[in-house]
Amino acid sequence: MHPLTGYGDSWSVKPGGRIGFMVSSVDDTDFELRFVRHICADPNPNGPGYHEIAMPSPFDGLQVGRFQQARPGSFAHAPAVEADISGGFSIAATVWPTTPGKGRQTFLCLTGADWSLWFGIGSSGGACLEVTGADGQGTSVEVTAAMLARRWYDVAAGQDGKGRLWVRQVARRPVALLVDSGKASGVGPEPDCIGGFSVLLAAAPAGEYFNGKLERPSIWGGDAEDGDILTHQRQAVAEGTVPGLMALWDFSLGMASNVAFDIGPAAANATLVHAPGRAMTGASWTGAVHDWVSAPEQYGAIHFHDDDVGDLAWDESFALQVPTDWPSGFYAAHIRNGAGEDMIPFFVRPLQPTSDVVLLVPTYTYQVYGCHVRPGRAQAIHEQALAWGALTETPDINRQFGLSSYNNHSDGSGVAITSFRRPMLDTRPKQFVMLDPNASGTSRICSDSYIVQWLTSIGVAHDVVTDHDLHAEGEALLAPYRVVIAAQHPEYLSDRMMQALETYLEGGGRMMYLGGNGFYWRAEPSAAEPHLLEIRRAENGIRVWATEPGENYQAFGGGLGGLWRRVGRPSHRLVGSGFSAQGRQLGFPYRFTDGIHDPRVAFMCEGLQPTPGESFGETGFMGGGAAGFELDSVDPAHGTPPNTLVVAKGIVIHPDYYPVNEDRLATALPKKTEDWSCADILFFETPAGGAVFSVGSMTYVGSLVVDGSNTTLGKLTTNVLRRFIDAAPFA
Repeated sequence: MHPLTGYGDSWSVKPGGRIGFMVSSVDDTDFELRFVRHICADPNPNGPGYHEIAMPSPFDGLQVGRFQQARPGSFAHAPAVEADISGGFSIAATVWPTTPGKGRQTFLCLTGADWSLWFGIGSSGGACLEVTGADGQGTSVEVTAAMLARRWYDVAAGQDGKGRLWVRQVARRPVALLVDSGKASGVGPEPDCIGGFSVLLAAAPAGEYFNGKLERPSIWGGDAEDGDILTHQRQAVAEGTVPGLMALWDFSLGMASNVAFDIGPAAANATLVHAPGRAMTGASWTGAVHDWVSAPEQYGAIHFHDDDVGDLAWDESFALQVPTDWPSGFYAAHIRNGAGEDMIPFFVRPLQPTSDVVLLVPTYTYQVYGCHVRPGRAQAIHEQALAWGALTETPDINRQFGLSSYNNHSDGSGVAITSFRRPMLDTRPKQFVMLDPNASGTSRICSDSYIVQWLTSIGVAHDVVTDHDLHAEGEALLAPYRVVIAAQHPEYLSDRMMQALETYLEGGGRMMYLGGNGFYWRAEPSAAEPHLLEIRRAENGIRVWATEPGENYQAFGGGLGGLWRRVGRPSHRLVGSGFSAQGRQLGFPYRFTDGIHDPRVAFMCEGLQPTPGESFGETGFMGGGAAGFELDSVDPAHGTPPNTLVVAKGIVIHPDYYPVNEDRLATALPKKTEDWSCADILFFETPAGGAVFSVGSMTYVGSLVVDGSNTTLGKLTTNVLRRFIDAAPFA
């Protein structure tokens, strides 16, 4: 457990604005606080040079520490249901368990003043009802037949006015030679359940979180027969039309919200906690429709997980009113005590634009990758982190903060929703995330800080904004700037962001894309809870998991998820190239092509005498070279503009490099290796006088700061930036 950590309530803030910080300190140990601005966040003592600037604030100094618990696991909570079930009751649900052998897991839990009802998967894997009276003694009945994983069941349980308990589970699709349906009965204390009660769905006060899909949980009054209840469970229930119905949560309503609507007379709407997955196929899904908006009644299930994390909801520890003289840039709240330290990142955006250049920080990508649990990573990097003075804590030893979308949940399903309201320990300055024998092993904030260091070293003023700002404000955020710099790995974007970038370029803006594997996946935020991002890994692409059949459309916004290329907005059309190859973080050089002598790019050659075939970018702080890890190349078939000029290629012929899945329709390679396993440096003009420069490699920025940017690669990139700043139109 991390002894001292925290998170901010937003990614960015303007001078004069307020940003709150939530901190947890084990044993309530006090901690020291200060704020810093990062010019270079790479802690490698043999790297480009870690550079922070202390930013004094009224909060500097000792702060009161307090331990705050992280409790993963999603559920729904209805705090007050006004109903009388003293004359008997029934409860029911349709379930698709994913880990039925994992132990007790809750479907519904009802809690009154001095009694409780628990309905879920029992210790033997069958449906179980447990009734606990005022004396604290519980009586339970459980079906002996265990449920099977990833199969649909209708389950019901109840107690009549004389105390008889019953529970039943019925498989929607029975399996020959296997018994996974059954019933059980017993006698419990006579119910004394007059008055209101609270309801938990998919969890109990003791935890016992459910893994799997839950659909149409309901509560009924009276001595209904189990067959009647199960019949109702399979049929559509119109609001208020079925005698005995007290509450029925219809998850097909309000799909994009965090509310589970109760269509029964109790109208006890429940709040979803920790962001379970919505717009999930239910038991009635036929396969004929794949868009939940067209048939929401077939998507009435919610997928709950025992390791979901949406918002830790920690109490605020301190809040900063950002001083009005703080420049735009990369910042961190540095907290430290004898037990540990952390740097909580945030970005200061300008109150008004102060430069012609803006760096777009890919916070969507940061968030999707954040909390990537890589087993054994903490142990692997610990010794080097101590030697470098870097942060040592990693997600694999802090799973209480949830997972990345590059992980699977404990039930094997993919992590589709991530949150920034939790500590993301692998998304920090002054850290590295991998052992790189050739370089620093940096990623995300530290890698993007190379761009800040480059801009600072060449004396180019710049502002900083984030993906979250761009989604919120659209093209108006970018319009005042002549040049937008897209950073090292802008992989995830929303529809609104893609539209903003397209509109910006159509209006004559200039973009420098200094990374690789960019503009690749769609990610959409929740309108109800903007700290959440959702992805659906649909159809194709380099991915560690795939969406279930029928679940390619996102709950947040209802659009088709997956690759932007599949949605119809390929990165080739936006920046000239697209993700084509992936391998280990090994860097290789580029070589100039004949295109470098084209008069259209004469500005790139100022102070240089490049010749076709000449290599550059042979060294760097990411992989040891400029072209590597994830590579983008041109492809006219996918939208590379016809006027695109490739001025250099970083061809990578290495056994660890493979083409992306979407380009490989059969076992044969899609093209000659040198045409797909390459990073293309390209340039093209846009009709309104703007232009695009792309480098096609995730390790490029690690070479940008070698020798103070006084290299062929550094001079080339600087020449491009200075010409892009120049107001003279290109075409």
